Amino acid sequence: MPKIITAKRQEGETDKAHEFIRTYVLMPSSLMGLIAMLVGVLALGYQLLVGSYAWETFVYSSGLLVIGVLLGIGHTKYQQFLLREFPAYFANRMKTYAQRSLHKARKTATDVNIEHRGRGLIPLAYLLAIAGILVLSGFAMSSGFLDGLPAFFLPWAGYFWAKLFFWKGLVLGPQKK
Repeated sequence: MPKIITAKRQEGETDKAHEFIRTYVLMPSSLMGLIAMLVGVLALGYQLLVGSYAWETFVYSSGLLVIGVLLGIGHTKYQQFLLREFPAYFANRMKTYAQRSLHKARKTATDVNIEHRGRGLIPLAYLLAIAGILVLSGFAMSSGFLDGLPAFFLPWAGYFWAKLFFWKGLVLGPQKK
């Protein structure tokens, strides 16, 4: 009898974790990706109209977009690893966010201990990724071939769209044949 209850509890945790990913990762990623892509592409269109668009502009903007995609893939793969190995982490966050009052949220929050090899390096990886995007955007902008708006928004567009694309199995669910 305990095995059935444990299996149901783990299934419930996985469902809650999937719901958390859909609600608090994919929805903001799709919205932020859309906004970043629109701003970046419109700024590139403006740059084309003004006449300062050159082949270097295409190279820099494409490079920034690819860097954002690579960082988005990396972050998504790490989150998928957490979902696969520690579904209780996301399930706990969903339960906490579902609480209406802050007092109840603190009361129901239980710390899920995430222990894996390299766990201490994750904050450093996040910091280096953000700093890398900002430095490369600054370099592209200082070169004079790319304006500030596309230099800033295109890597983030790539990042958020990569997160959305590589989580698509959760968005669409299992495919019916």
